[in-house]
Amino acid sequence: MRVQRALARAGVASRRAAETLIEDGVVRVDGQVATLGSKVDPDRQVLTVRGKRVREKPKRWIAFHKPLGVVTTASDEEGRRTVFDFVPRGEGLTYVGRLDVMTTGLLLLTTDGDAVERLTHPKYRVPRRYTALVHGLSTEEAASAVKRKVMVEGRPVMPTAVRVRPGVEGRSILDVTLAEGRKHIVRRWAEVLGLKVERLARLSYGPIRLGELPVGKWRALTKAEEQALYRTIKLS
Repeated sequence: MRVQRALARAGVASRRAAETLIEDGVVRVDGQVATLGSKVDPDRQVLTVRGKRVREKPKRWIAFHKPLGVVTTASDEEGRRTVFDFVPRGEGLTYVGRLDVMTTGLLLLTTDGDAVERLTHPKYRVPRRYTALVHGLSTEEAASAVKRKVMVEGRPVMPTAVRVRPGVEGRSILDVTLAEGRKHIVRRWAEVLGLKVERLARLSYGPIRLGELPVGKWRALTKAEEQALYRTIKLS
């Protein structure tokens, strides 16, 4: 396999970050400086980064219920709590797509950089399901509006499923599934429709569901869930 993929599979870095390491000349295969075209057999050859041998480790997968006000990052300059204040921070653990500070719900974390690359890449069209409390239009008007074609930054937003339900005090509940992860895409899509998002939560990512996981808690994925994820991105 290509060296950058081997580094991603070992949890050293995402594939793009691994390419940067290779370009910096700090990656070697059997003592020879690797290039972006280099290949490696991890079972037979010695792969190193800055002199330290890379060994593939057992993959870790975590589902976390991100609370409101928590930042999806390793550290925050403003001193806000981050997801790593809630989950065990093991070597190589990274999140799969961000949730903004005001969005709650399912966040996946893993040590498999190769899988992260595919789960977040538009090519694989991995579905993300959200629910939002919105206002600005009546429920009937919102149900009509969501049928419109919406462009954000010159690109269409194409939900794979949408449902509008009545809420309370003139608000509506918007259930939407998108196969993309552009920044603030649900909020921006809703804004074009004339809707203001008050609360937003992600309920699922690919085949993994938030379910009854309490806010601020995490759990390890089951083997069946891991296998379902890998099938989704054709890494099974």
